Amino acid sequence: MKKINKIYLIALVLFLALSVFLLVQNKVKTIDYKVAGQSFKLLVADSTDEWVNGLMNVRELKNADGMMFVFPDKKRRTFWNKNTYLDLYVYWILNDEVVGRDFLPSIEKSKRIVYVSSPVPVDKVAEIIRK
Repeated sequence: MKKINKIYLIALVLFLALSVFLLVQNKVKTIDYKVAGQSFKLLVADSTDEWVNGLMNVRELKNADGMMFVFPDKKRRTFWNKNTYLDLYVYWILNDEVVGRDFLPSIEKSKRIVYVSSPVPVDKVAEIIRK
């Protein structure tokens, strides 16, 4: 009887783990977006938690070329490479028009935190992985 209970318990744990994994995977939003004449598939960051985490601690993205940060207002934005392991092009976007571009090296390459800021207030920022 105990052996059967253990099997049911293991099956239940595996089912719950798979359910959580699929739920998280389905929550990930992506958009197709054209930046500087090229089309990219970008993860969408449109909440405070997503803005804070961004692409930190990510070493590889599958099925996406980067991340689009969508903000509810127009402000000067500053991004940095703390815990960022990807080299990124940062496109500053105002009303769907690119108003500037910067390069943000991985923390492993720069060996220090690097900051880049938008030249004007923007409402979107695209981080595109440099390949």
